[in-house]
Amino acid sequence: MKTIVKSFLFLLAIGLGLNTSAQDIHFTQFNMSPLTLNPANTGGHDGLWRANAIYRNQWNSVTVPFVTFGGSFDAPIMKALGDDNFLAAGLQFFNDQAGDGNLQQTAILASLAYHLTLDDDSRTRLSLGMQGGYHSLSIDLANLYWGDEFFNGGFQPGTTGEFLDPKHDYFTANVGLKWSHAVSDKISYFIGGSAFNLNQPRISFLTKANNEVGLDIRLGGQAGLIWNLTEQLQFKPAAMYQTQSSAQEIVAGAELRYVIDPNALSAMAPAIFIGGYTRLDDQGSILATAGLEYKSFRLGVGYDYMGNKENLGRVSNYGGFEIALQYIMPNALQRFRNHSFPCARF
Repeated sequence: MKTIVKSFLFLLAIGLGLNTSAQDIHFTQFNMSPLTLNPANTGGHDGLWRANAIYRNQWNSVTVPFVTFGGSFDAPIMKALGDDNFLAAGLQFFNDQAGDGNLQQTAILASLAYHLTLDDDSRTRLSLGMQGGYHSLSIDLANLYWGDEFFNGGFQPGTTGEFLDPKHDYFTANVGLKWSHAVSDKISYFIGGSAFNLNQPRISFLTKANNEVGLDIRLGGQAGLIWNLTEQLQFKPAAMYQTQSSAQEIVAGAELRYVIDPNALSAMAPAIFIGGYTRLDDQGSILATAGLEYKSFRLGVGYDYMGNKENLGRVSNYGGFEIALQYIMPNALQRFRNHSFPCARF
């Protein structure tokens, strides 16, 4: 049974790459990979700079694990003293590996975002981001077997694979928009939208000119809220939606964050958090997150239980496991503010 499932998963991955439109990566802890979520998140924090790293391992009980890891760095680059309008830049890297054929996608993306304050008391901000970069797709043809290689009870290698180029490079262009507002000292929220793969690059491994496959545009929406229930307890509901070709994903849930020492500076206060989310279009899918914050570090773990709607759920004992780390370099001037935008920890 495991061999059959492995073969099915691999053929499905190859079929998506050759005959239809491929899909982008996604994370359970989507708030810990801000530049893959929305280019407008670039520089959207209260620190001098921010660094993120994330690792995901999925389906390792039924096939060669699908592994994704990435990292990013972003910071304001042009900001006048006393002026809340600023330009920020960021760099995103990720690598995604899938299946027996070692199907890999590697990307390096650069982004710019401008953050415009819309009121005198600096409680409302509009952010516009642009992103572009290089992607490389590759596959190990030596590990693949094709139906037409088996003929009259024998095996004749070197047929279908001759029509494939094992490596393909392309570029993408992405944009994003985000609205952030601090309603009061206790409540702030954001709403964002993003569009990826605007140029719909060709991604097919086939060498024939009449078999070009374009990567579909991925549209996304994000929303989040920070509600300071007490000096130590925060309630942070969030939702994320994205659609690409015929695929859709809707994730919604909330996180509780408890500040252990309320007398510490907000950027340095030790805290613990736990969250629960559900994928609304997938029966039985539960996403759990937990972690801690200490001296500007945020360490989070996530688990994605994928339910039994898909046949894979019947044979897979494990879903997707993630671990993520974030560091925000504190800004000494931020301690004098009366409020903060929710983007700092979303």
